[in-house]
Amino acid sequence: MNYTENYKGIKVDIQSVDMNVGDSVQQEVRSCLDKLLRFTPEIIWADVYFKTEGSGNTNNTVGMKLGVPGNDVFAEDNGENLVPMLKSVTDKLVRQLQKNKG
Repeated sequence: MNYTENYKGIKVDIQSVDMNVGDSVQQEVRSCLDKLLRFTPEIIWADVYFKTEGSGNTNNTVGMKLGVPGNDVFAEDNGENLVPMLKSVTDKLVRQLQKNKG
């Protein structure tokens, strides 16, 4: 599944491999972007990917890359549940954005 939208001026590209990403997960991506926008209003684009490796639901990967002035930032997490992994990725990106500002 590939999904692209413009959210608050950010080009959001969501890709999923071997899994279906529902509306609730897409809404969670928007919530994560809202949190990131509090730390930098300069996000140009966001690439988000979801994939499953192997069998079962325990080998999911979530990654997010943000296009911001200067160096782009990227984070990913592995686990079972997509929403907690998205929140973890968001927290990692916040730390990188704060580090880049300092």
